[in-house]
Amino acid sequence: MTKNELLKLSPPVAQAIANREPVVALESTVIAHGLPYPLNLETARACEAKVAEANATPATIGIIAGTPVAGLAEEELQRFATGKAPDGSRLEKVGLNNFASVLMKRQWGATTVAGTMRIAELAGIQVFATGGIGGVHRGASESFDVSADLTALAQIPVVCVCAGAKAILDLPKTLEYLETLGVPVIGFQTDEFPAFYSRRSGLPVDVMVQSSDEAAELAAQHWRTGAKTAVLVCVPVPQSSEIAASEIERAVTEAMRIADAQGIRGKAVTPFLLEQMKELTGGNTLTANRALLVNNAGVAGAIAASLARMKR
Repeated sequence: MTKNELLKLSPPVAQAIANREPVVALESTVIAHGLPYPLNLETARACEAKVAEANATPATIGIIAGTPVAGLAEEELQRFATGKAPDGSRLEKVGLNNFASVLMKRQWGATTVAGTMRIAELAGIQVFATGGIGGVHRGASESFDVSADLTALAQIPVVCVCAGAKAILDLPKTLEYLETLGVPVIGFQTDEFPAFYSRRSGLPVDVMVQSSDEAAELAAQHWRTGAKTAVLVCVPVPQSSEIAASEIERAVTEAMRIADAQGIRGKAVTPFLLEQMKELTGGNTLTANRALLVNNAGVAGAIAASLARMKR
């Protein structure tokens, strides 16, 4: 089976790829598992609109009845927002480890950062926008809990636009791991690694760029030298939606205490902590999450447009 036979591209995405026009991949886990309804659907539409404003084609990615799809239609977005497949079952959360099984079983699945990057690569899409990447979890020396997002970033040559790593993670160790993997960490108009809900972490990026053209040129140079990794472009959350780092740290500490007391483990940890943090911050984390997702989509659209111009 060829890549073209494995995938389904929406007509706008197929046309844009055929014409070598800019396309931006968008993940679907944030729709099905990350944000509550109807905020998730509204945010998905807003991200797509922001990509389009930058003269790029949005391609929200997911798996429908075992078929990877780049460019979910409106009715499919609505289905993903409910978090339920047509038979009423919960949409699978698809990463690298269960990707093949979801296809084999012809299930519906929402793709994580890693899963979305895998499908973007198959489709020939070079730019991907998300909220925050997964990374090294706090206490990983005991739990060995390290996100497969880092594995994908080490293997898949796309530009990944994010607001840094999720605030519940061990950010210094995540950056160390990215360095070990050879993934360039680029600050978009910032010299610090963003801390998802907060604009600054006190941790330096590898290099700062001021524009989408600079980010595109750096990515092209990275791949031109033979590198096969992703390029991580980190964009701070809009200032109007930022949450103070001290407030986030208090919420993370309390959320982790609750998770430990309730015996939450494995894949359930991240969604549980994010839900607890929403409650502990009076919903402010949801506001910040929505703002950074849409902002990242716009930056990704501009970078995709810059890359497309470079190839003409």
